[in-house]
Amino acid sequence: MSRRPILGLNDHVALRLLQLLVGLVLFGAGCAVMVQAGIGLDPWTVFAQGLSRQTGVGIGWVTNLVGFLVLLLWIPLRQRPGIGTIANILLVGTSMQLTLWVLPSVQGFLLQVLVFLAGTALVAVASGLYIGARFGPGPRDGLMTGMHERFGWPIWTARLTVEATVLLLGWLLGGTVGLGTVLFAVLIGPLVHVTLPWFDTRTRASRSRIGRRTAPAPGA
Repeated sequence: MSRRPILGLNDHVALRLLQLLVGLVLFGAGCAVMVQAGIGLDPWTVFAQGLSRQTGVGIGWVTNLVGFLVLLLWIPLRQRPGIGTIANILLVGTSMQLTLWVLPSVQGFLLQVLVFLAGTALVAVASGLYIGARFGPGPRDGLMTGMHERFGWPIWTARLTVEATVLLLGWLLGGTVGLGTVLFAVLIGPLVHVTLPWFDTRTRASRSRIGRRTAPAPGA
């Protein structure tokens, strides 16, 4: 008689959803940590910060709005959002704004660098969580993959074009560009490369199936 799996399909989906939500909340918190470090930001957050400074609207709320506007660009690219895409728009900026309300700004260059690195590490772990849940890309990542599929651009070309554009616009609007911008660009790829396998639900499911196939029969 075969053993019944400990986790059924519904349980597996629920765990993936929980992983998605935790990852998105931590992502927003990590972005807030980098904002308070004050030494520069990733291109999209530079853009959101610039818009925030020009409009007086909180940077977290602007991040949500930018995510929604980017999602509209998916329409001509014929992309379809997933649950993760919608959750990204709703949660990342909200988490960022709530964290900024309680997190003080940082003074002193060395401490600023250390805090920024901590924020980058948190974003990398959060990225592994929400990407590994596999509920669809965030609106910004989907824009770049959509450009790749629609126009045949290499992913790196689409990413460089989009991020260079938003970085320039954000800087012109008053967003913070500095050492942190460079550190994030250099570190985030390798860090996510490390964290994603930790939380990739597809990899875990594959390992689970292998384990069930190789497990000894009851009484063996």
